[in-house]
Amino acid sequence: MKKRVAVIGSTGSIGTNSLDIIERHSDKFEVVSLAAMKNTALLSEQAKRFKPRFVAIADPGRFGDIESSLSGSGIRIGSGEDAVIEAATWPDADIIISAISGSGGLLPTFEAVKTGKVVALANKESLGMAGSLIMNTAREHKTTILPVDSEHSAVYQALQAGSMMEIKRIILTASGGPFFNYPLERLHSITPAEALKHPVWEMGAKVSVDSATMANKGIEVMEAVHLFNIPCNKIDVVIHPQSLIHSAVEYIDGSVIAQMGFPDMRVPIQYALTWPERSPGYNTRSLFREKTEMQFFPPRDEVFPALPLAYKALSMGDYGTVVYIISDEIAVGAFLRGEIPFDRISSIIREALERTEPVSINDIKDVISLSEKVKIIAEKIITESYN
Repeated sequence: MKKRVAVIGSTGSIGTNSLDIIERHSDKFEVVSLAAMKNTALLSEQAKRFKPRFVAIADPGRFGDIESSLSGSGIRIGSGEDAVIEAATWPDADIIISAISGSGGLLPTFEAVKTGKVVALANKESLGMAGSLIMNTAREHKTTILPVDSEHSAVYQALQAGSMMEIKRIILTASGGPFFNYPLERLHSITPAEALKHPVWEMGAKVSVDSATMANKGIEVMEAVHLFNIPCNKIDVVIHPQSLIHSAVEYIDGSVIAQMGFPDMRVPIQYALTWPERSPGYNTRSLFREKTEMQFFPPRDEVFPALPLAYKALSMGDYGTVVYIISDEIAVGAFLRGEIPFDRISSIIREALERTEPVSINDIKDVISLSEKVKIIAEKIITESYN
């Protein structure tokens, strides 16, 4: 019997790769719902190709475009946040792929976790912002959360080698982005075009900039804390430019179990889709039959101040990680628009952490309310500095 899949964020890099895998294994999977933020052209093309029952576009202003494109197809169409949530909680879905980038994926992910289905999670911000709430909800509804990020998928696989009590530390690897060996004086003049040229992975604009600042690795530390129920002082980050080791677990006996392979996002996506089994993949290359080099470097705090700020945010409690993620989103948006220099992104995060009053996070409404406050604070910081 085919597994029925809902793909939320279907037009992004994770979504398109997921659909590529589903099409390759059409005997094992079928698509029942799709959702995207605003790319109606690609969403329409995907809908015609995979024939889901329901399609959602987050931007209500684009509803007419997709309605016209899919006229006569028999596919039901919705728009707005409620429609995206409907796609994420489609009743007969077996697996929900949560791949909307940024804080916009929080509510659909939270609602998907309530379904008791398998959630293949690529939206690291949702666990960063509401990790305690989401993991408690998953336990309550007996939902299985499988990580799709290459780093967390690697850790998930490496954890099969021992018990949680036997872990010495988790090692998250990072490519270092395009600037890990840049001198400090050059960071101020980095342009958006330079920041978007990731040396290994093809990603969206926000994720590419976060990789260049290593804010993405900070958010991945937050995700790992909740996903694996481990304190942040047992999570280390190592720069590994070749991206062949995707992450590792060091055990108390000195053994290090790593998940390795050539960089290809389809590997962790397919692992989540076919779990607990494995299926033939795409890559015919063998890591140990080619000349390969592996290098490892500690991240320099002066080059990547966003990374130690993530640990600081975690030490502040649940509200601190919300402040970190939202202020980073606002700062990255301003950088991409040419409003602030590259090296100002992390200082905006720092100032937002300092200016935001502590609040208790008891439910998802608290997360959303705090997010709105942080947006105002971060935008004010930018205005004060550059207008």
